[in-house]
Amino acid sequence: MSVTPKIISTLLAATAMTAASATALAAPAAKPTVAEAERFLADTEAKLNKLNNEQSRAAWVGSNFITDDTEAISSYFAERYLTASGEAAIGARRYNGLKLSPASARKINLLQQTLVFADPKEREQYAALQAALNGAYGKAKYCPTPDSCMALGEMEKVLATSRDEAKLKEMWVGWHAQAQDYKQKYVDYVALSNKGARQMGFADTGALWRSQYDMPPEAFAAEMERLWQQVKPLYDSLLTYTRYKLRATYGPDVVPLDSPIPSHLFGNMWSQSWNNLYPLLKPATGASSYDLTKVLEDRKTDAKQMTKYAEGFYTSLGMQKLPATFWERSLLTKPRDRDVVCHASAWPIDEKDDVRIKMCITPTAEDFTVIHHELGHVYYFLGYGGQPYLFRNGANDGFHEAIGDTIALSITPAYLKQIGLMNEEPDVTADIPQLLQRALSKVAILPFAYSVDKWRWDVYAGKTKPADYDKRWWQLREQYMGMKRPVAGDDIKGFDAGAKYHVAADVAYSRYFLADMLQFQFHRALCREAGYSGPLNRCSIYGNAKAGAKLQQMLALGTSKPWPEALKAISGEDKIDGNALLEYFAPLKVWLDQQNTAFAAAEKK
Repeated sequence: MSVTPKIISTLLAATAMTAASATALAAPAAKPTVAEAERFLADTEAKLNKLNNEQSRAAWVGSNFITDDTEAISSYFAERYLTASGEAAIGARRYNGLKLSPASARKINLLQQTLVFADPKEREQYAALQAALNGAYGKAKYCPTPDSCMALGEMEKVLATSRDEAKLKEMWVGWHAQAQDYKQKYVDYVALSNKGARQMGFADTGALWRSQYDMPPEAFAAEMERLWQQVKPLYDSLLTYTRYKLRATYGPDVVPLDSPIPSHLFGNMWSQSWNNLYPLLKPATGASSYDLTKVLEDRKTDAKQMTKYAEGFYTSLGMQKLPATFWERSLLTKPRDRDVVCHASAWPIDEKDDVRIKMCITPTAEDFTVIHHELGHVYYFLGYGGQPYLFRNGANDGFHEAIGDTIALSITPAYLKQIGLMNEEPDVTADIPQLLQRALSKVAILPFAYSVDKWRWDVYAGKTKPADYDKRWWQLREQYMGMKRPVAGDDIKGFDAGAKYHVAADVAYSRYFLADMLQFQFHRALCREAGYSGPLNRCSIYGNAKAGAKLQQMLALGTSKPWPEALKAISGEDKIDGNALLEYFAPLKVWLDQQNTAFAAAEKK
């Protein structure tokens, strides 16, 4: 589930520079004027908009018709855009310090939030390392024997379904060992990335990332820690409950009572989502027998009908119908005649109304949620479509992911009954199983999402040296997640962090932490706007135009204002508040603590 962003907003897009733009790193002789800055911005936005449209179309073709030729075409148009955005980043530096309008000053700042390499050889080296790391991760396999190898997907299936502790450990160790092969490439990449960040005046790449959030880098780091401390008690209760259940499954010798839990036992290669443990963790009573997947399959619901359900949610809020071109140009099912990238994504192709999704939809409960999520991106594109080019993006990178997730929180039994997919709502006793299932993804991921970037910030700042990569990684996993490495490792050679795609591919992870927080805050605000006063987990804003108008007010801002102003537009609050997540899961927290008290008493007997 992802959004395909404009390259200008991608933090780690290494921009190219011509000789002329490289010269611009030196202070220009002529004093700049406000009028000159305004002309520069007008010309730059027009140029980048045109080039972005071209590279978006090329990228769409490259993802939907996968051949060597389409890959080359996509790369060609991406390179053209990168060259222009690099020149714009350097050119924008000339106008720092001028007394511009707030909008123009914001645009000048946004243009400079990117890596730039003055030396073309360094840019080529950076791109080569980026491609090599992506390639090495994608090709990595664990080979138990010389004649038998397993790809990541196969190992993930074992972790998801097996309860054989030795087999789980084998899969975990087998995959994580692969990252050692590209550790040195990552070390070289970090050094070069930092050089590109410093060209633009940032202390290091981590500082550049944190500067994207309309506050000083150190303030953003403090804000992340504040939010984590807010929600930590809920995570601790979930972890304690999970510990007792895992202890009952694998025995006290494997799962201790008072020390970190081995990380290979959580049903996921990185222990970031615990959904696969639900069969072990589910309550003894209360679970509903309702099966949305079976209902969709029995009704022979096709991909377009699935998408129509999601569109209907947004139009029920007073939003426009999807453009006709959406239905003509989106890819909703997997073609029989060619390979495509099936990973669900949303695409803004131009500044008009050419918006699309690319998803191989199947009639399952999971895809029903995913399509509601993806249209959240699409309606965000449409919402800020009237903004100037540089403001056509989410208020921050967490906002884009949070919009669709906010709508997905309204996929309640009440909503399903309203649209005819459920006859009767389950009894109130079904709340705990539903909340537990949701917490295994929404709550379990929080410390992981935080610690990934916290580790990276230290790496980019030089506080964590290559020889200590694993040592620091596991210090953070223990501190924030209560987990330990399944087996002793070699900290010098090890690169367990690199076994996660977003580290190898250098994709910032704070956005997922923020999105998890924001979606519950958005949900609470919209439920209040709708006049709802019951338990937050049962609220659906479906059909409420008042809540829809509040949502659209925020979507229309794009990134034209600092994100606290966008947050205030929808919630009346200018700080992210973890209490909304705590309110949503409040019934579950009470239940978890009751279970944990009973388990603790049983252990003492």
